[in-house]
Amino acid sequence: MNVDDLIDELYDMVEKAWSLPMSHGRAVLDGAEVRQILDEMRETLPQEVHQAKAIVADRSQILADAKREADTTLRVAQERAKTLVAQDVITREAQQRANEILSQAQAKSREMKRATNEYVDDLMKRTDEELAQLLAETRKIRQSIKASQHSS
Repeated sequence: MNVDDLIDELYDMVEKAWSLPMSHGRAVLDGAEVRQILDEMRETLPQEVHQAKAIVADRSQILADAKREADTTLRVAQERAKTLVAQDVITREAQQRANEILSQAQAKSREMKRATNEYVDDLMKRTDEELAQLLAETRKIRQSIKASQHSS
């Protein structure tokens, strides 16, 4: 039996006890039976108190474990957040650097294209001039051949 059951038994005993006339609610109880119930309560109480202390200790241990786990989870989350922020900063810096390199490459490409066009244009102009000169010489030679054919 537990303590609550033993207390209920004592109440029942008091309820069923004989009341003494003009005693202002005093009753006659079986002393041996009351002592037996009290002895059982004395034996049961330490066990229940021990169980209650064990439950409280378990509760405290569970709460301590939960707090440690929460602290660990929070610390891991904070470290992960710092890592993600650092990675974000690195990513932004890398993107900025990539944009700078791309911009420089595009500018260099435009400059090389302009220089190539100028070189090709100069080459074509000189070729055109040389061809024009060769054509002029070819025409002179032809005229000279025609003139020598007419004079013979």
